[in-house]
Amino acid sequence: MIAWLGDAATALTRRLDAEAAHRATIAGLKLLPDLAPAPDDARLETSVLGLEFPNPIGLAAGFDKNAEVFGSARAFGFGFVEVGTLTPRPQPGNPRPRAFRLVEDRGVINRYGFNNDGHAPALRRLSARRGGAIVGVNIGANKDSSDRIGDYVGGVKTFWRVADYFTINVSSPNTPGLRDLQEPRALAELLARVLEARDAAPARRPLLLKIAPDLDLDQLDGIVRIARDSRIDGMIVSNTTISRPASLRSKLAGETGGLSGGPLFALSTQRLAQAFIRVERQFPLIGVGGIDSVATAFAKIEAGASLIQLYTGLVYEGPGLVARVKRGIVARLAEERAALPDVVGREAASLA
Repeated sequence: MIAWLGDAATALTRRLDAEAAHRATIAGLKLLPDLAPAPDDARLETSVLGLEFPNPIGLAAGFDKNAEVFGSARAFGFGFVEVGTLTPRPQPGNPRPRAFRLVEDRGVINRYGFNNDGHAPALRRLSARRGGAIVGVNIGANKDSSDRIGDYVGGVKTFWRVADYFTINVSSPNTPGLRDLQEPRALAELLARVLEARDAAPARRPLLLKIAPDLDLDQLDGIVRIARDSRIDGMIVSNTTISRPASLRSKLAGETGGLSGGPLFALSTQRLAQAFIRVERQFPLIGVGGIDSVATAFAKIEAGASLIQLYTGLVYEGPGLVARVKRGIVARLAEERAALPDVVGREAASLA
């Protein structure tokens, strides 16, 4: 029933512009109670990052920017929810309009620029939760910060009590200079300082790095090497892309910002497979980008994702997509008489 209502609401919000639809969806979810979803099929259960996930499908960062609806969103059947990106101080983000549906391409371009209310309100909301879904906190830096690495350190220090895991977001294309933190020297310093703060906290939380899909293989090699040397707990592949495939048909394809959804699927899945091979199972990967069906979800897992995340696919398919993907994964596993870990990365070599 909740998923059906969500799909009906999705159809209505398509009449609004992209940002207004997002805000209306958040407002609607705030009216819903924090309801536990129906139990998942046991074949979907998976242990990753030292956490027990009821299923491998998560809600990606960027949807619940201010940690307002992480409880009610889980009623759609997500195994985990990632909130943020959160910066220490509130910031309005980039001027509007800044989000555009590419309907013909089943994609979205956004240039939000880490618009959020800052750490303090999110901390209050997360501190009030009692159990429920696994919640990750995606942390970033303020646009005008004089110490961007310090902003990430501050995020770990602020949220360690309430986060089940952290994501270090250095790959958004919408904050000028942010992706420079993916360069070897800056990344090594960033991870060293953030891990030092994480390890000094009374409770240890897994730390993941979210990377861009627009890296060449030399850059990917360097990032994976630093990530492995730093002994982080995982990586998320990938954020939105600044590239524009020649196949795009929408008249909005030339808008500045990060492209997500269907047009990102091939690139992000290839980078996922390439990362999987280079990581050599030292830590798990989360696959994001263009998942809008059972086929695309299963392809991410076969490319190397132990967990997957959705966002833009929900814009076009509605929240009922989550249940459909779960049913489809269970059916595939049953057909092959396989367990979920057995299929992780099995097609990476052919996709890389």
